[in-house]
Amino acid sequence: MKLVEDVQALLNGDPQLAKVLSLSAFEDFPQLAGALFCQLCNSVSIGNVVQSVYASDSQLVKTTVYDIAETARRNFEPGGQPATLLFSRGVQAIMAHRVAHKLWVDGDTNLSLAIKVSCGRAFATDIHPAAQIGAGLWLDHGLGFVVGETSVIGEDVSIWHNVTLGSTLNDSGAQRHPHVGTGAVIGAGAILLGGITIGAHANIAAGSIVVEDIPEGMVAVGSKARLRGSARVSFVQTKGTSS
Repeated sequence: MKLVEDVQALLNGDPQLAKVLSLSAFEDFPQLAGALFCQLCNSVSIGNVVQSVYASDSQLVKTTVYDIAETARRNFEPGGQPATLLFSRGVQAIMAHRVAHKLWVDGDTNLSLAIKVSCGRAFATDIHPAAQIGAGLWLDHGLGFVVGETSVIGEDVSIWHNVTLGSTLNDSGAQRHPHVGTGAVIGAGAILLGGITIGAHANIAAGSIVVEDIPEGMVAVGSKARLRGSARVSFVQTKGTSS
């Protein structure tokens, strides 16, 4: 895989960086992910779980590689995809969630929750393992990202730090937390509460409090958020074009 080769080349070309990161030897993406999480979480056991889960699911690897590629593209990341994998807290937090979610879906809920809480301490996030997150999430910075159990995030969504997808404590059933549509953009510090739906390609301004559905392609601003015209920001790449 080119990403793995590029990470190896980056480490080989910078001995001091390689020494700081102190990654064990790797030959493929699962081994690289395991080595990285061993260091990030200061736990060989967590690294082994991460490696095992990625090795068991090739689609999970493809999804994570897409997350990395989209984060590098939207964030104009210096060093491209290998640097994004090694240095982006948001990418790493979502990798941890994807591992925890796989374990949750497979019925290993205790180990899933253990990965969630252990990695949450490392990345300052709290993402319930049952939450569904589509491919291509750009989680910029990642700090303070809180996601409830029944949350659903569509593909190619972009989210900044200190965002909460929470409940009102009054809802029950299968949708107690927000569902976020494809290509939506959510600014820093936004709080989305309850079983609401954020339409595809909608924009939620930084600091907004949203407790009602937001239509597709609209921008919501304020506390509580109110509609303020058509959405103006999108990081979704038009199909058939290249970055």
